[in-house]
Amino acid sequence: MTDLAELYQDIILDHSKQPRNFGELSEANRHADGYNPLCGDHIEVWIRIDDDHVGKVHFSGSACAICTASASMMSQALQGKSHEESGVLFEQMRQMLAGTGDGDIDQSGLGKLAALGGVRRYPMRVKCATLPWHTFKAALDENTGQPVTTEQ
Repeated sequence: MTDLAELYQDIILDHSKQPRNFGELSEANRHADGYNPLCGDHIEVWIRIDDDHVGKVHFSGSACAICTASASMMSQALQGKSHEESGVLFEQMRQMLAGTGDGDIDQSGLGKLAALGGVRRYPMRVKCATLPWHTFKAALDENTGQPVTTEQ
């Protein structure tokens, strides 16, 4: 295993064992539920939006290590971003993880989030990594009528 691959694995393991921003956010003004029936992941994402910026992101639920690590890393990366910047980062992550879009995604601007790029090699795990992001996007856009599911 290369040094970079080991570093990425360590980052994912750290976030899955000690998730950041885990737990309900009492001052949230946006919320969404997410469910992955294939894996059984169920998460909730809470967001505090202040002046078109993401003030805080929290999550909770019962999820596999990849989903938990992705949610933890996401919660840190999105804090302080504008609505537009959050949408751009969501799209970059969606393209990186799901392998959609034209060409390869430039991961240099993703920082630690690039560690999740290896999930792309395991198609059955892509939905685990993308569930927190889709749930965040639903909360951000206030599309909270139905739970987000990876089977849509």
